[in-house]
Amino acid sequence: MLRSLAALFFLTTTAIADTSDGEALSKMTWDQIEAEAKGGTVNWFMWGGSDTINAYVSDYVAGRLKAEYGITLNRVPISDAAEIVNLILSEKEAGITDAGTVDLLWINGENFRSMKQGDLAYCGYTGLLPNDALVNWSNPAIANDFGVPVDGCEVPWNTVQFAFAYDSAVLPEPPGDMAALIDWIKANPGRFTYPAPPDFTGSAFLRHVFIYAAGGPQNLLGPFDQAKFDAVSARTWAILNEIEPFLWRKGATYPATVTQLNELFANGEVAFSFNYDPAQFGLAVQAGTWPETTRSYGLTDGTIGNTNYTLIPFNSPNKAAAMVVQNLLLSGEAQLEKAKTEVWGAAPAIEISRTAPDVQAGFAAIKTHPSVVPATKLAEAALPELQADWLTAIEKGWAENVGN
Repeated sequence: MLRSLAALFFLTTTAIADTSDGEALSKMTWDQIEAEAKGGTVNWFMWGGSDTINAYVSDYVAGRLKAEYGITLNRVPISDAAEIVNLILSEKEAGITDAGTVDLLWINGENFRSMKQGDLAYCGYTGLLPNDALVNWSNPAIANDFGVPVDGCEVPWNTVQFAFAYDSAVLPEPPGDMAALIDWIKANPGRFTYPAPPDFTGSAFLRHVFIYAAGGPQNLLGPFDQAKFDAVSARTWAILNEIEPFLWRKGATYPATVTQLNELFANGEVAFSFNYDPAQFGLAVQAGTWPETTRSYGLTDGTIGNTNYTLIPFNSPNKAAAMVVQNLLLSGEAQLEKAKTEVWGAAPAIEISRTAPDVQAGFAAIKTHPSVVPATKLAEAALPELQADWLTAIEKGWAENVGN
């Protein structure tokens, strides 16, 4: 599949519209970079599972890029960023250093770690973006991606925090913490499930159980510790294997993606869905696929929050145009547009106080959808992400000890 993707985009990418030389770009002014980017094409590989996100990118972002810079934005839907990381790695091994398939990638976590460790990312340029001034790089949750320093190798796009969705007409009082949720699952057979890792959201649920089994995130901070992992993972697999017979279809199978979990919730087959992006709950209600009585919340012992980013691969042939895309995505106007509940409802990755007065007023006027738990409420019990090595070990251990 990766070879076919590469073949497709080598055929469809236009002649290089701007320099692929990152060192040359680093010596240019922003006006020169914009001039270099004019008329270019950017192949943006990004998760394509949300119609609202797709529409925001294909209509609002692409429309502005074409009108203001003559840039064509080609949104390439993917289901797993790890496959694209492997594609870029295979291009590097084949000596493709300035005519790569991917110009921009929506990314974070272990995929970013892989890109950085493999020297697959274009780095050291983010300070050239005028809207970089809106980013609070002194915030560790921005400056570090799952514990890995960003170091000018990617640009923040959204901040998110995990939340659970339920139908208040069916379940007036949902379980408040992880211990209560585990008890609820066993008391309500067939009414709960989670996507099988490595699905991004399923993996996140798994980490919540892992943190609970560890007695809290404070016991897992820092670099990967094999002895600590062995002890905590044994408790984690015991919990997950204990609840497995009480899951949807008695745990004989798991949804492959969060989209499938959302469908089960929409059909009333399970009582919960969950997502890193609670705004999706309100959009599902607005679309008529979820009941208006849908509500959402975070556990009292906390839910995981993180930042997601865009990244330019080292061998993008259209780096200047990709930088213009990133700068637009960071702008107060673009961040405000996607924060609107009817558009996406995404939490901004910039400091609102650093934006223009009219943008600040726009943010202040946004009313949270009744089905979406306010970000400020979730933030009262935010859990940090584990470093990327923990994630890899947890997913591998789940496959060997639970998913088998």
